[in-house]
Amino acid sequence: MNQANLPSQAQRFAARERPSGYTVMKQRWSHLLFLHWEIEPELVQQSLPEGLYVDTFHGKTYLGVVPFFMERIRPVYCPPVPGISWFQELNFRAYVYDKNGQPGIWFYSLDCNQWLAVKVARKFFNLPYQHAKMSSFKKNDELYYQSQRYGEEKMQTFSYPASLDSYREAAPDSLEFFLLERYRLFSVDRSNVIYQGMVNHTPYQFQSVTVEDNSSRLFSLAGFEEPEVAPVSSMIANTVDVDIFPLRRA
Repeated sequence: MNQANLPSQAQRFAARERPSGYTVMKQRWSHLLFLHWEIEPELVQQSLPEGLYVDTFHGKTYLGVVPFFMERIRPVYCPPVPGISWFQELNFRAYVYDKNGQPGIWFYSLDCNQWLAVKVARKFFNLPYQHAKMSSFKKNDELYYQSQRYGEEKMQTFSYPASLDSYREAAPDSLEFFLLERYRLFSVDRSNVIYQGMVNHTPYQFQSVTVEDNSSRLFSLAGFEEPEVAPVSSMIANTVDVDIFPLRRA
């Protein structure tokens, strides 16, 4: 592991600044749930492509399961389209950085119930999107979220508060900042060339919660052992409007 280039706090904070260049897409992310389990850094490092390094917080690293809703997805200067611009997404992610110490996210999978989004993300962003059957409903201010990847027998289920009672912004030196405030993704093409894509949105306003119903099936689907303990961190976050920037070589 390339711990010598571990991102500085200044680099982590600077990632929140709006990137230079043009925006290619606009999105809205809502009803976000962030579940994180601690894992040995070496296990994550073994799964990463050459040129990316596992990021750590006080020597520890985490894998995250994030169900949420994508809304108003559209290219810049185009209106959202009913039936296409709204869908669910469930991603499984690690926290990494590149040789220059730039922090970001590595996605093992992104399950989605919108076929066009899957095709676009695979083709133009080199992201491992997966087709899934997904549904949700609200009951007594609780959100029930379900996902079943095509070809899989097991349904993944989550239940969490549909809205925040109180919220705060993550302190720069906190675990919450390390997990939430990520504005760069990394992906690789078929030639194993690393690319990065930037996003920009206001800092998350979040609330820590207790989540009784959560699935860790994505761990085994990505080749990890499924944890037998509860997540060490469970948070929900307010809706954010997001600008998406084009991929470029890292």
